[in-house]
Formats: sequence, structure tokens, C-alpha cells
Amino acid sequence: MKIHMTSVFVDDQAKAAHFYTEILGFQKKHDVPVGETDRWLTVVSSEEPGGTELLLEPAGHPAVKPYRDALIADGIPLAQFAVDDVQAEYERLTALGVRFTQEPLEMGPVTTAVLDDTCGNLIQIATEPADPQ
Repeated sequence: MKIHMTSVFVDDQAKAAHFYTEILGFQKKHDVPVGETDRWLTVVSSEEPGGTELLLEPAGHPAVKPYRDALIADGIPLAQFAVDDVQAEYERLTALGVRFTQEPLEMGPVTTAVLDDTCGNLIQIATEPADPQ
């Protein structure tokens, strides 16, 4: 078994597509109209175009808003993305106007930072811990 797809709820799919592709650097994988206003919109890592897809899912379900509001109020990221160098990525994204709620922070074997994806979510970027082998 493997993870094929995961999702983040977004307030605006067009805005999310721009942020996740033009700012974060993901590649659009699927963009298929579903119904009158929604799309089946997925992105993948440019480093792994055949890898796990991230569905930018419309946040229309009534349970989504209170869930995301509670996470944001507590400063809890909805998702985490791995990067090679958190400080360098923080500097790159800050220069592009991305707002961080947590600057780079070393926590034992990993460094993390938390950003606002402009679509209703906090996203954590982190270095992967070294392989213990």
C-alpha cells in the first residue's frame, strides 16, 4: 500500500493553483471541470512528477471551516512538505511575499517553518530527519 493522493481544502481553486504552482513550485497534474464551478485539480512535486498528488479540494463542506479555523487558531499546520533547506526556502518564499507564522526553527534533527498558503491553511515545511542507518 502507498499514498497516491492527499488533499488540502482551499477557499479558491484558481488562487490555490497559482500559489501552489507559481509560488511553491509544484506542477499541475490534473485540472478537470467537475460540476459548474469546481475542478479536480491536483499538483505534484516538480522533483517527483509521478509521485503523490495533492488535491486542491474546494472547501465547501460545512465541516471544513470550523476545522480549519480551529487549526489556524492553535497554529497547527494542515500539511507538511519536505525541503532540502528550510532557511533557503524561507528566504525564497519570503522574497515572493509569502507570510510565515513560524520562522525557521531547529527542533532536534529537523528544522521547520510554517507558512500561510493564502487559501485558508497553514503549511509546514521541514527538512527530513537524517536516516538513522
